[in-house]
Order: sequence, then structure tokens, then C-alpha cells
Amino acid sequence: MGRQLRIVHHTGYRYPSGVAASRNEARMTPRTNREQIVLATTLEISPTAWTYGYRDYWGTQVTAFEISAPHDRLQVVATSTVEVGDRPATGLGISWEEVLDPELADQYVEMLQLAGHIEPPAGLRTLARRIRRDAPTPAQAVHRLVTAIRERVDYVPGSTEVHTRASEVWEARAGVCQDLVHLALGALRSIGVPARYVSGYVMPSQNPSVGEPQTGESHAWLQYWDGRWVGLDPTNDTAPGDFHVEIGTGRDYFDIPPLKGVYSGPSESDMFVEVEITVLA
Repeated sequence: MGRQLRIVHHTGYRYPSGVAASRNEARMTPRTNREQIVLATTLEISPTAWTYGYRDYWGTQVTAFEISAPHDRLQVVATSTVEVGDRPATGLGISWEEVLDPELADQYVEMLQLAGHIEPPAGLRTLARRIRRDAPTPAQAVHRLVTAIRERVDYVPGSTEVHTRASEVWEARAGVCQDLVHLALGALRSIGVPARYVSGYVMPSQNPSVGEPQTGESHAWLQYWDGRWVGLDPTNDTAPGDFHVEIGTGRDYFDIPPLKGVYSGPSESDMFVEVEITVLA
């Protein structure tokens, strides 16, 4: 393995009028796979909560918790130490005939769905079909599509919210990381390439000092099928590297939000998020 990172993720809600109780799910624990090993992880919840841990359908570690006492603030702090190695930047180079095989489509049918927030607008569908026609291989089509999306849609923090649809982002020509992933997922699936959403963290600085905490980010990228799952970060138009830490995968953002839940009380709430990443080795 390679780089060792510590991630501290603070998030939660402030309730100006207070709430009577809340029930929530946190997906903030990185997972161990071939590219990364979780060395240590903790999840602290305030106020004190009843908790239950499990892995969901997609294999993501979930901490479900309930707070039955009145509270005006909910805070979750996830602290993890992860060793990250090399991630494959290329796949096995499968052909269009292989990727469009009905058996493969059946196996990855969930990663070919076009409903909901990722449904691509007409202009993006047309662009995807043109690229599909001209690209010799699915992998080349993936890279051309993602580059085309980044040329049209600017990364603008705060320009959208979690329920913004891909069609709205395409029209506005601005979005955040999850929007760029949703656009790419819809485009790729529309031409038959299985693709999935990845939730995690990224260190923005390319030259951080060892032991010096840096402001990091909750981040999203995608993986497409090329004989194996291969990562691609549409926000940066590059392959994920050893500054990316994966929490899990799903069909879209709504399969793997960091924190979601319901509460009993007035409708007003204010979410806060802060991510700190430190290179340990």
C-alpha cells in the first residue's frame, strides 16, 4: 500500500427552534477494498444516541441512530485512518460488443438505470450518441464524454443543492461534484456503459506537508465498467489517486448520502459540514 491519511469529518444540523427527537443514518465510514485499507475508524454522535450498525444493499457501512430527547443541535464526527494504494486508471479494454452483451446488461442492470435525478437531457443524449458512434472503444467514449461535460459545465460551489436534477445542471452550465457525476452517469448509461456513483473524500492540495491538517472535502466521482470497475473523477477530469478515500458506491447520490434522517419538530434546520485530512505517511 502507499499513502496513509487521517480524515476527520464533522457534520450535523442546527435546529433553531429545537426538535423533540430524530432518527438518522450516517454513511461516513470508509471501506476496505483492494485499493485502500481502513486501519482505524470511530463515529461519535452528540447528543448521546442509541446506535445500530449494518452494511446496506450496496455494501456501505451504515450507522443508524436515534435521539429520543429534545435537542437543538446534532453533531456527528467520523474519524478514520486509511492507507491508500494505487488505483487502476485503465480497465481491460473491452469492446463495444462485450459491453453491450445482454448478459452484462442483466448483471449490471441497476447501474444502467436512467430514472430520477440522473436522467440525461436531450442535448446530452445526442452528444453521448455522437461520441458512441465515433469512439473505437467504450473506455475512449467514457473519457470523451466526461471531458465534453466538463467543457460545458463549470464547477461552482454552492450553485446547486442535493435535489437539483441533471437536466437543470446541464441547462445552468454550473454544478458541484455530485452534479457532474450525475450528468456523466446518465450519459454513459444512455449508451449502454454501466457506471456507478462513488462517495468519499479528497485532499484538494497536491503537495500537503506530512502531519499538517488540511481542509479537505466530501467528494464524489464515478466508476465505469471496462472488464473491471475503473474510477474517473469528472470534477478534476482525471483518475482518482491516493488522495481519494472511498466510502462506498451506489446508483447515485441518494444511495449513499453521508447523513440523512427525519426529526420531530419545526421545519427549520441548518446543516454544517467540515472535513479535515492529514497526511500521516
